[in-house]
Amino acid sequence: MEQQIKITRTSNSGLQNIDFDNIPLGTVFTDHMFVCDYENGSWQNPRIEPLQMIATHPAAMALHYGQAIFEGMKATVGKDKTPLLFRPEENAKRFNHSAVRMGMPTVPEDLFVEAVKQIVGVEHNWIPPQDGSALYLRPFMYADEPFIGMRAATSYKFIVICSPAGPFFTKKIRLYAETEYIRAADGGTGEAKAAGNYAAAILPTEKAKAKGYDQVLWLDANEHKYVQEVGTMNIFFKVEGKFITPSTSGSILKGITRDSVITLLKDKGFEVEERPITIDEVIQFSKEGKLEEAFGTGTAVAIAMVEAIGYKDEVISLPDHNPVSLDMKTTLDEIKTQKREDAHGWIIPVEVEEKVG
Repeated sequence: MEQQIKITRTSNSGLQNIDFDNIPLGTVFTDHMFVCDYENGSWQNPRIEPLQMIATHPAAMALHYGQAIFEGMKATVGKDKTPLLFRPEENAKRFNHSAVRMGMPTVPEDLFVEAVKQIVGVEHNWIPPQDGSALYLRPFMYADEPFIGMRAATSYKFIVICSPAGPFFTKKIRLYAETEYIRAADGGTGEAKAAGNYAAAILPTEKAKAKGYDQVLWLDANEHKYVQEVGTMNIFFKVEGKFITPSTSGSILKGITRDSVITLLKDKGFEVEERPITIDEVIQFSKEGKLEEAFGTGTAVAIAMVEAIGYKDEVISLPDHNPVSLDMKTTLDEIKTQKREDAHGWIIPVEVEEKVG
């Protein structure tokens, strides 16, 4: 990376107020943030500074035309309390894939990775040491040019903020297969981590929760027939000893945890099919006693085991015994904390930054 990241530290840390055994979800943030500005066709002034409010013009184009994307990552603690990142280069690639789809500038991959490494190096004391906990990282980019008009913006901000997080979904989850609303369609923005994708999911998710479910099982836009994603996760089904997961063709996010789980399953000798799968198939597999396990995969949850799936007037109940799901969760957690060999070179250690900039 050509530009050096300037570090300005806060004189008033909030770390002493944090109880790592009781972390409110998504409301606690670390002392600092990374910020970089896109102006005149290039990224400029990369810096780490105290977390603060961002002055935004009322006409900032992200507020009106939705040019906003993000990534989700986690930092964990390994041997000798070394901070660790999991496949950050893949997040950089996906971030840029999202940027291209949304008509936004790409961020050089080395800048993205270095930004994440340095903010974790500065905030390493905020990484919770408890099993299943981590420092959640949220890199995001939005259009901040003040302009009312339908075109790509000319100025943007790339920011990384951090939030300590306990385990997500500590119990099995219940899913509701949505037949009215859709998450994404081929040709749309489903493969991008665009903010608007998640805004469109809020209402149907709240309706699913009102029915006693935890997340929406999204079906395809055309026929409401093919399984796509689960809330903010990819989905796997274990059927007669092999795994089936929807292929990521056009409207399904290419999950990094999904890709990692496919690799780990194959390492353990399982056959994995990436193909379209219908909700009717899932129901039939269940009726025939062939549906053995189901789980969601994602950065925040790692592995979320499925208890039941509601579809119209039917409820598909999953078996109580989930040996492979549990093994995948344990394997991922142990790789991310250096308790198990990292055979694929996924873990990147972070140098702790102690100097005042």
